[in-house]
Amino acid sequence: MKTLDTGAIQRFFQMEAAGGILLIVAAFLAIVLANSPLEPLYALLLQTPVQVSIAEFSIDKPLLLWINDGLMAVFFFLIGLELKREMTEGELSRPSQVILPGIGAIGGMLFPALIYVAFNWDNPQALQGWAIPAATDIAFALGVLSLLGPSVPRAAKVFLASLAIFDDVGAIIIIALFYTDSISLLALSVAGGCLVVLSLMKFAGVENRRAYILVGLVMWASMLKSGVHATLAGVLLAMFIPMKSRKHPGRSPLRELEHGIHPIVTFMILPVFAFANAGVTFGSTDPQYLLHGVPVGIALGLFLGNQLGILSLCWLAVRFGLTQLPKDMNWLMLYGVAMLCGIGFTMSLFIGSLAFEQSGIDRFFDERVGILAGSLLSGVSGYLLLRFALRKRAGSEDTARALEPATTS
Repeated sequence: MKTLDTGAIQRFFQMEAAGGILLIVAAFLAIVLANSPLEPLYALLLQTPVQVSIAEFSIDKPLLLWINDGLMAVFFFLIGLELKREMTEGELSRPSQVILPGIGAIGGMLFPALIYVAFNWDNPQALQGWAIPAATDIAFALGVLSLLGPSVPRAAKVFLASLAIFDDVGAIIIIALFYTDSISLLALSVAGGCLVVLSLMKFAGVENRRAYILVGLVMWASMLKSGVHATLAGVLLAMFIPMKSRKHPGRSPLRELEHGIHPIVTFMILPVFAFANAGVTFGSTDPQYLLHGVPVGIALGLFLGNQLGILSLCWLAVRFGLTQLPKDMNWLMLYGVAMLCGIGFTMSLFIGSLAFEQSGIDRFFDERVGILAGSLLSGVSGYLLLRFALRKRAGSEDTARALEPATTS
């Protein structure tokens, strides 16, 4: 059983690494198109109207919003499945493994937001983006970590993955509380009815995944019309998927669904999202425009806020005896992982699209430049620091082994 778990973890991290590389390619292609003669076609593609109608009910949105509201709901569904699995039988089911990444996640959300607010305090409309740097892209972060090879201790990967999960939970709460439109009680009541149906299905032992997904689609559509962001339907649906099968002991409907969706999200949905949202036009931009509070606040929030917040709160937690460093990790290594948490790409872009889509002011450019700059700085710096930390640890181990015979003699 232990061997199977280790193999699953290895496959998971390998898949995240491949997904991170694909995200980079998709983002680079979007930037190239946005700064080429094909830019009008790129913009036209994203604004292509797409309508779905059933009787008098219809959803009419441009392609960009179908990607951000529709495809990303599947991404949040996967996050919900991973969260439930980890809380039920994974790393987050043991209190001793939860405290350090949980406290680190608080610092990794609080400090970046404070830095952003400090740079945009005098601009109420810009303040809407306060949550943009308070996000970690697990695909990119684990992708960078994997580039360091097998010398990276498993404890570092588990700490990063656990912290990112807590960060995702924080992002979900932020979206639910702060980035919703005017509420439609009728549509919200339909979504509530879907939750009741899902509860009854779980109580009755229903394990048919298609039945859950069908109810989830109705809940997604009703939440889309309610004003509460529709991607939250994905997280709620995941909480009702059975962890263990009553009819077939040893099977897990949740794990099977997670394994089936993971490649789709990693290799299709997230790259499509990156392609649709990462296109930045640099051609006619005044360099002074880059120094506005929005891009600077986002970039410094991601790069400085995450590392300072995570490292300082983790140090305080260890200092006061609330928890301890994971085995095989030291403070330099934790600092490098904290730097990698400043890679906010996917979640930051998503929150940015929510923050400024109703502002009436074109701050989309500011947002993406800040995200790209902060994520790039965090990724490169974290990689270099972790590489140094791993080499230093390897050197210390070699020295200890060399001195061992002299000591024993």
